[in-house]
Amino acid sequence: MSTTMTVANYCLIAACLLPVVSAAIAKSRGFGKRRREGGFDNHDPRGWLSRQSGWQARANAAQANGFEALPLFIAGVLAAQQMQHDQSRIDLLAMSFIAARVVFIVLYLADRPSLRSLAWTAGTAISIALFFV
Repeated sequence: MSTTMTVANYCLIAACLLPVVSAAIAKSRGFGKRRREGGFDNHDPRGWLSRQSGWQARANAAQANGFEALPLFIAGVLAAQQMQHDQSRIDLLAMSFIAARVVFIVLYLADRPSLRSLAWTAGTAISIALFFV
């Protein structure tokens, strides 16, 4: 078994960072403002985020969904590698998952629910496909 990082392993890191990016987008409008002026409240970040609307609320929802999508994707990559499936196929599927999740975030921010659901379905299908490469 190889001990080098694969493209799929880098995709695991990227998948873990995508919710953090969504959170930063959700909080971005409040950065640099004082709390009393509606700025981001680091004393109560979840409460502050729950009071946001529009694209900020959607970015926060994308963050939550990103964390929800992680377990199946991580398990799929690790299972595929543990079963020693073709690494190039695992890498391709992992990159496809990252692409689907980026599209998902963009569509969530743009308030395109039907297309967003298609991107979510693609990401979930890719995660499942990793078990059967």
